[in-house]
Amino acid sequence: MSKTTTQAKAILDFYKKLDPSFSMPSGIEIMNPFLDPQAWRLAKTFYEKFYSDTRPRKFIFGINPGRFGAGVTGVPFTDPIRLEEKCGIPSNLKKLPELSSQFIYAMIDKYGGVKQFYGDYFITALFPLAFTWNGKNLNYYDDKELLRSSEPFIVQCIRQQLETIPTTTDNCFCLGEGENYKQFRRINDKHGFFGEIIPLPHPRWVMQYRRKKMEEFTAVYVEKLSVH
Repeated sequence: MSKTTTQAKAILDFYKKLDPSFSMPSGIEIMNPFLDPQAWRLAKTFYEKFYSDTRPRKFIFGINPGRFGAGVTGVPFTDPIRLEEKCGIPSNLKKLPELSSQFIYAMIDKYGGVKQFYGDYFITALFPLAFTWNGKNLNYYDDKELLRSSEPFIVQCIRQQLETIPTTTDNCFCLGEGENYKQFRRINDKHGFFGEIIPLPHPRWVMQYRRKKMEEFTAVYVEKLSVH
């Protein structure tokens, strides 16, 4: 990234050029929210609002976008409700809540708000586009054939982001302490992208299985994010 190129431009250029061209198992489809004019407009507004500078951000890697968060808004872990109420970006999208988005923005509030958080962090994903199978969300690692065929693209995406979006590579964060962390560590061991990958409980897991302890988990996030 040149000294005159903002983080916003680097991020948006990365998303605009995403072009997966690998074979997929029968019934599995890729959903690219950035091809939708409204999602692209919302993503562009978001990144230009919070990333129009040249400061490095720490990376946080999710799994791959879901249909009702980034799948419609173009912004990771951000449903239309949080996009409008927390980020100040209105839309004509149906105001449907998404569990992971609820958790992330409760955490962001505790961290110090959207300006503080997005000034320090960039949320991306191991696979930056959404997978669906029979109309339902699918994780990149849920199907062995899909994992095998998508891995070169995953590696390419990590490398492209590191080359164009300024960050420090001593460590990064992984959303998910199970399979996403396992696969990310395996890929990182092979390619040496980051010195350390720090796992965090996945927001959806917290909201589905530990919702009564949400406050404790948001505190865990803030503690770990604040010391790194």
